[in-house]
Amino acid sequence: MPPTLASLVQHSALHLTVRAGEDRLRTPVRWAHASELADPVPYMEGGELLLVTATTLDAEDPQAMTTYVRRLVGAGVAGLGFAVGVNYDDVPEALLTAARVEGLPLLEVPRRTPFLAISKAVSAAISADQYRAVTAGFEAQRELTRAALADGPAVLLTRLAAYVDGWAALYDATGAVVAAAPEWAARRAARLTADVDRLRERPAPASVVVGHTGHGEGAEDRVELQSLGTGRRVGGALAVGTGAALGTAERYAVHSAVALLTLTTARSRALQEAEQRLGAAVLTMLLSGQPDHARSVAGELYGGLLDAPFRLLIAEPESDSTEPGTLEALSDALEAAGARAGEAVLAVPDGERLAVLAVDGGAVVASLSAAAPDDVVIGLSAPTGPIAVGGAYKQAEAALSVARRRGRVLVEHEELAAGSILPLLADDAVRAFADGLLRALYEHDAKGRGDLVASLRAWLSRHGQWDAAAADLGVHRHTLRYRMRRVEEILGRSLDDPDVRMELWLSLKTSDR
Repeated sequence: MPPTLASLVQHSALHLTVRAGEDRLRTPVRWAHASELADPVPYMEGGELLLVTATTLDAEDPQAMTTYVRRLVGAGVAGLGFAVGVNYDDVPEALLTAARVEGLPLLEVPRRTPFLAISKAVSAAISADQYRAVTAGFEAQRELTRAALADGPAVLLTRLAAYVDGWAALYDATGAVVAAAPEWAARRAARLTADVDRLRERPAPASVVVGHTGHGEGAEDRVELQSLGTGRRVGGALAVGTGAALGTAERYAVHSAVALLTLTTARSRALQEAEQRLGAAVLTMLLSGQPDHARSVAGELYGGLLDAPFRLLIAEPESDSTEPGTLEALSDALEAAGARAGEAVLAVPDGERLAVLAVDGGAVVASLSAAAPDDVVIGLSAPTGPIAVGGAYKQAEAALSVARRRGRVLVEHEELAAGSILPLLADDAVRAFADGLLRALYEHDAKGRGDLVASLRAWLSRHGQWDAAAADLGVHRHTLRYRMRRVEEILGRSLDDPDVRMELWLSLKTSDR
């Protein structure tokens, strides 16, 4: 449940006192916002707990406070938090009376409670509620997937109806009701065929909410219709009837049901896009460290892929001018290669990127160089397993960054992990840093005052061993010590600092390239 005024009042660390609106403390709080504006309404969205100290308010003027409170109530503000001990020692009577008359909950905030603490409490409660919703949504996805794979659409509808505390019905491509749960919902769903027909005329995916005041079972429910399929090839529709708008967890369940029903009722392109939705859920769970849930959701569709070492690749357009559909073409090519070899492949659009899981050493990975268009860049992770996908994603991102910087289509993580780190420094920003760090030393040497750069290079290469470095240079160690003191004076840095020595060594190596 989202935070309410009551939960904030009960929060032991906030020490809030209810001064008005005791009967409205169950009001949900969408945010906590501090504003000293005489009229903050233009900046409100509704549902906020407004926090004030009355710096700019004439809080003792009854007429001004009546107007102020009415404006807040009209804007849908959840409540008003008034800080005492700042500008007023107590809540002014004019404000208190206006709040009671208009029914606005008024909370007294003691001086020891900063507004920031209230904002943090609201934010933490909202985050916790969202986390619970997402977790419940993932659990619903797993249960619905199990029902779809093991028992078919009818059982899936039964599970979905129970989860949303309502009813669900499935329509075929002609708009006829083919399954419903509970059984009485078939009659309710049949009355919506005209709405389903209109929905099927729109490109999928599409949805519409239908309000209806009926009689008996299903009366006054809210029905959400979702098309199944993509493009013009609509494979059917799903109806979900509830007594109120869907929450976050329920919406996860409905979206999962849409994907699963598309898998079982559609073919070709619609099947591919439905697989992508399920694949996105699998990838999300793997990235969030839930391999067991991912395996459950993957089922037979991707389960075999997760049983063997696989690679994760990330592809993205080379530039903004890349032709639309390029990543889709790459996805098609990789899936075709997997189909020819009998390999499972998970391809998921990830914003402006494409994320792919493919069997290590398989046909999909082998086809990358040939399948990749010239106007995309690809980063490929090292072989990994379900418990380490988060790390593999970072590896692929690092390889992708190097591919873009080097102007290459494909870079594998092994190229970064093997050999020298120095090729990675071939970057204009790194060269600029090196030039800026060493410029003063080069200018010193150019004036014939010594050879500080060569001396620094020799000293660093000998790990600060004076005799060995001096021998390399053919000078006395006291001369070398003097030169290193001059380096410190010119750079304003201490060579005793290991970070400084590292930066200087890498800068010298970069300047040598």
